[in-house]
Amino acid sequence: MSYHLANSVDDLAYSFSHLDNLLEEAGIDVLMITSKHNVKYLLGGHQFIFFSAMDAIGHSRYLPYLLYFRGDIDKTGYVGNVMETGEHQNHPFWVPHFMPASWGSTDATETALNHLRAMGVASPRIGIERAFLPSDAHDMIAHAFPNSVLVDAGGVMETLRAIKSEKELTLLRQASDGISDAMQATMAATRAGHSKTEIIERLRREETNRGLTFDYCLLTLGSSHNRAAGPQTLAEGEIISMDSGGNLHGYIGDICRMGILGEPDHELSDLLNEIEAVQQAAFSKIRAGTTAGDVISHAQSVLAENSNRDCTDFFGHGMGLISHEAPFIMTNHPVRYDGTDADKPLKPGMVLSLETTMLHPKRGFVKLEDTVAVTDNGYEMFGTEGRGWNRAGTAAD
Repeated sequence: MSYHLANSVDDLAYSFSHLDNLLEEAGIDVLMITSKHNVKYLLGGHQFIFFSAMDAIGHSRYLPYLLYFRGDIDKTGYVGNVMETGEHQNHPFWVPHFMPASWGSTDATETALNHLRAMGVASPRIGIERAFLPSDAHDMIAHAFPNSVLVDAGGVMETLRAIKSEKELTLLRQASDGISDAMQATMAATRAGHSKTEIIERLRREETNRGLTFDYCLLTLGSSHNRAAGPQTLAEGEIISMDSGGNLHGYIGDICRMGILGEPDHELSDLLNEIEAVQQAAFSKIRAGTTAGDVISHAQSVLAENSNRDCTDFFGHGMGLISHEAPFIMTNHPVRYDGTDADKPLKPGMVLSLETTMLHPKRGFVKLEDTVAVTDNGYEMFGTEGRGWNRAGTAAD
């Protein structure tokens, strides 16, 4: 699972012509990107490991800046932490101007503003990420350029990231495959008496051993719908619902698989078959040119015919560097955002997570979640293994 950081513009997952067009449409002259995922994306893969888990330090926080001037790559700058000098020495960043000068939000912002002034900008329309810019930094930018308009560039970045490169698809594929493999190993090692906390810890180790960064596991046992870690233990004949996210170099795998300690009876087989029928209905509509709305509506029409429709739900969302990103195909279901891409045609390289969830009142939490990439003629599924009833307790002691 090797990963090559971009050290030239030719290695990047996006094109500057596309970015420039998006910026022109949004009326943005200069980008000041501060979210870690978008800085990582624009830099071509670099994320400073010292702040990968937490931003806080001292009285402030880590605040990287990627500064891009529309139509002028040579002015691009990156403001990083002082210690990122070593990263740059080992794997030089492609940006022409690297400024490892900061320890907090205000000194990082002052360095970024100095770069804007040095590049000769006067009153630009500045694209910021409102949800990822602390108030002290926002105030400094507004004060430094009082005649400028601050525009939220979040939508620009979401659109730019929506179509994945082959390199990105490979990382998403490997992440999903690794999680699938880790789930099967965990279920096989799970026995009666193992607690939810113990099972989740085993999955964490299995994912980490496969080169992934473990993000979370939502786990249910038996008839319970509670997916939080806890002391509940698995008993003979009970089912397992294992929903986990992990990432490979930032790219997220997120799937859900079912297990059982014993053999599934006819009812359990039928329940999972109902889930599978809805998933397959969604898959059948996926191809470039089809709207996401058509995918959703067809899956929901099949769901409406299922005997357990009243306790079953289907939804889908985009996947990539974050777990809900473009294309945005449903509105407020359940994460609060507008499904602005539902009526737009799907394009090759877009990646979707599709999930059908049944909260059965007696048998428990039954779910499948799959990650698929849109292709010209259909789709490619990542992490394909283990989509039936996985048998727990089968591994040798």
